[in-house]
Amino acid sequence: MCRGVITAITAVLVTLVLAGCGVNPVTGERELRLISQSEEIAIGEEHYGPTQQSLGGPYNADPELVEYVRRIGHRVAEQSGRPGLPYEFAVLNDSIPNAWALPGGKIAINRGLLLAMENEAELAAVLGHEITHSAARHGAQRIERGVVLQAGVAVAGLATRDHELHALIVGGAGLGAVLISQKYSRNAELEADYHGTRSMAAAGYDPAGAVTLQEKFVQLADAGDRGWLDGLFASHPPSDERVEANRRTARELRDKHSDEFPHGLGVERYASHTRRLHETQDAYAAYDEGRRALADGDAARALVLADRAVLAHEGEAAFHALRGAALVRLDRDDEAAGALDRALSLNDGYFAIHLERGLLAEQRGEWRLARSHLERSNQLLPNAPAHFTLGALAERRGDGDAASRHYRAAAQSDSGYGRRAREALVRLEG
Repeated sequence: MCRGVITAITAVLVTLVLAGCGVNPVTGERELRLISQSEEIAIGEEHYGPTQQSLGGPYNADPELVEYVRRIGHRVAEQSGRPGLPYEFAVLNDSIPNAWALPGGKIAINRGLLLAMENEAELAAVLGHEITHSAARHGAQRIERGVVLQAGVAVAGLATRDHELHALIVGGAGLGAVLISQKYSRNAELEADYHGTRSMAAAGYDPAGAVTLQEKFVQLADAGDRGWLDGLFASHPPSDERVEANRRTARELRDKHSDEFPHGLGVERYASHTRRLHETQDAYAAYDEGRRALADGDAARALVLADRAVLAHEGEAAFHALRGAALVRLDRDDEAAGALDRALSLNDGYFAIHLERGLLAEQRGEWRLARSHLERSNQLLPNAPAHFTLGALAERRGDGDAASRHYRAAAQSDSGYGRRAREALVRLEG
């Protein structure tokens, strides 16, 4: 019987391999292909938004900088092995230096990494590297390996590594964070470096930018910087081997193309577009310290730091949101509502601000307002606090079906909200 089962499984795998062979669009190598291009694109589109939400949310305090990054990204993507993918480029509001790619051409780079680079060619190198990860199907290959090894079940049930959110995200919203947090193989990183450098050079950038970038990464890794080790280096480990490989690629490209890099290094252009980011760096440092203070239970200290950040950069929604959260914990609800409403007027597209505002409204007995903000929070990123509170609101108005539905969603969470949701389900359905 065991032999028959093994034979059957072998037959299925052989069929999959024969039916799913293809040629990698970037490397030209034959590979197992279980996910079609349309499926790649669908995976990226489904998880791009929630993954951004779980990692700080989109940075919108400097729209010109965001557009600049998008313009460079599309310029490099046009020279990749798959220029026809629906590429998108986002800047995330996170001080941790990081960049990542999802299948289907969905790329993001953190505010913190933009601060660490010195010229446009280095930005093109980072984006070219991430573009290659997507174009060469590295993310899709991870899912395909999961399909084979787990008999049809792709990556599921793992938690995002970001901040304190990992226990609060529910449903399938954490899959994107799982894909981007896994460490790339040595071959995948060398492949992304090689083809990414070729793409940036074809787009007109001096490939020396790819070399200086990797040299900087190795130095930072050797220094043991916690932010880098928790961010970019967790999934993209630097090495002397990668530095030397980039040097060889840069020499080959220079020998072949000589002076055909019209965009050069772009030092002055990059400095001009990131000027505001550098000017507000101290404000974001105060904000990060304030978030840590709030997490440690020191709301008074968090408020002082939030006020300092707002004074330096009034137009950043996250600073007002931190101020509102601190005021809530200090039982200064009217001021908290004003701060959170100001945050929403600057950015109504981040789940955490809607969540904080909805929880405050529920606490104040403003049921309709609470429901509106909590539903919006869930639309942006399904989360246990919003589902649990929506369940309580539904139970209060006598809608048992809606209450059970929200409690079941919250119960997936390994958190206090999840525990309370499971207790509520026992009470309602037991």
